[in-house]
Formats: sequence, C-alpha cells, structure tokens
Amino acid sequence: MSRVPHLVPEDMNDAQRQICQAILGSRGGEWFHGPYDALLLQPRLAAPAQQLGEFVRLRTSLAPRLIEVSILVVARHWRCEVEWYQHAPLAAARGLTEADIAAIRNGTIPPTLNETDMVVHDFTHALLHDKRVGEALYTRTHELLGTVGVVELTGLIGYYTFLALTLNAHEIELPAGVTPMF
Repeated sequence: MSRVPHLVPEDMNDAQRQICQAILGSRGGEWFHGPYDALLLQPRLAAPAQQLGEFVRLRTSLAPRLIEVSILVVARHWRCEVEWYQHAPLAAARGLTEADIAAIRNGTIPPTLNETDMVVHDFTHALLHDKRVGEALYTRTHELLGTVGVVELTGLIGYYTFLALTLNAHEIELPAGVTPMF
C-alpha cells in the first residue's frame, strides 16, 4: 500500500492543481499514480521537478530511444517497478526489441542494441554501479553525443534516479492487476 495519498485534481490546492496541469499538458494524458503522488504534497519541490522532467524527456538533444534506454537501466538499477511499468512500453514504442528490454530487466547485455544505444546503456550502468564513468567510455559517449549530450544524459540519469527513489521510498503502487517485474 502506498505510503502517501493519491491526489486527484479535485482534491488539490491551487498550487498542486497548477503543477498537475503542467504535467498533464506535457504528457497529453490523464492523471496517474506515480512520483507526483508524493511530490505534489510539497508543491515547491514538485514544480522544479516537473520542469526538469519536461526538459529531460522532451527538450534535450538525445533521441527518444536513447532516453528510454537510460531510463530502463535506471529503473532496473533501483528495482523501481512503477518507473519500469511506465517506461518499458515507451521503449518498445521507440524501437527497442522485447529481447533488449528483457535483457535490461534481467541485468544482462541487450542483444540487438546499436552502438549508440549500447554506449548510453553502458554509461548509465557505469555511473549508477561504479559511481564514475571510465575514461574510454566517457570519450566514446562524448564522440557519439557531444559535450551537451553527455551533460544531458547525466542529468537524465540523475532525474530518473530521483524519481525512482521517490517511488520506492513512498511505495507507490503499480496499477491493480499488474505483475511486478523485479
């Protein structure tokens, strides 16, 4: 059971509702369970988090497919069920194969990722597991993504780590009937 209430727009104060509208506007969808169940309880935290999230998801130089590769590695690292549930379908829609998604979920080497995908996978994995990125991997990532791309990738990893920790700490639940992946 979630440790925080699931707010719905009619139960929100003005500040919460304003942030909710920004989230819905950037996603074009309906309200769902997720990290903002907790974050909206403190709108001064939720507002900049939403702005950063919108930037790293929609406004970086990184291709959407690369973003999803990195997010899945983050979700796997933190064993974050909700993050995985929300992003595995997006990764598939952006061209990742079921075999690659399953390999990331299982912590094994994805069999069909292209070179840039694999570099993003390895960079994300190294930063999370080793707390550093080795020189050769950093150099190759820089060659493929450029300076700004590496900065954006690092910010993306940090943002989705923040969300994973928020989801896990507050035990935000998967929708009813969804089987946990980890």
